[in-house]
Amino acid sequence: MRKAPPKITPSYLENAALHYLERFAASSASVRRVLMRKVDRALEHWGGERSEAAAQVDATMAKLARLGYLDDSAYAATKARALNRQGRPVRVIRAALATKGVDGDTTAAALDGLTQELAEPDLAAAIRFARKRRLGPFRKADAAADPRKELAAMARAGFDLDTARRVLAAADEEAAEALATP
Repeated sequence: MRKAPPKITPSYLENAALHYLERFAASSASVRRVLMRKVDRALEHWGGERSEAAAQVDATMAKLARLGYLDDSAYAATKARALNRQGRPVRVIRAALATKGVDGDTTAAALDGLTQELAEPDLAAAIRFARKRRLGPFRKADAAADPRKELAAMARAGFDLDTARRVLAAADEEAAEALATP
């Protein structure tokens, strides 16, 4: 038998949110979802009004934002840079941030910041992806090349045709790296 969930109190909600934020970088929407799941479990066991508990969650969220623990713009900028370093294109980054509940304006600002850091973020990500997957100029010397398969892998990862072709057509690793430098 499962242990009874704790009753919903402002201090419990704050502690639960802080514990979650200690372990994960999260958007406000993600933290709200976690807290509302805890509320739903507690209300199922103890009873009560969801609207009252939701008001407590809202108060907790406002307090955490005021204290600086929740900052969607900083989260979005960090997540966008991390995903780009992993070799993800801008459209995949935009979708990932939307999934995490980051609004469109904040996402656009994060992607603008990424564009200021890198002249062409998609090209830099495509080079990283090709290196990681050993495609195009990063392929082993003795490996057989099927350009259609390599292009398909780049397309499945979310890169547009022009960017994929530019990276895959590079003569060697140095030429590929030179594409990303202005």
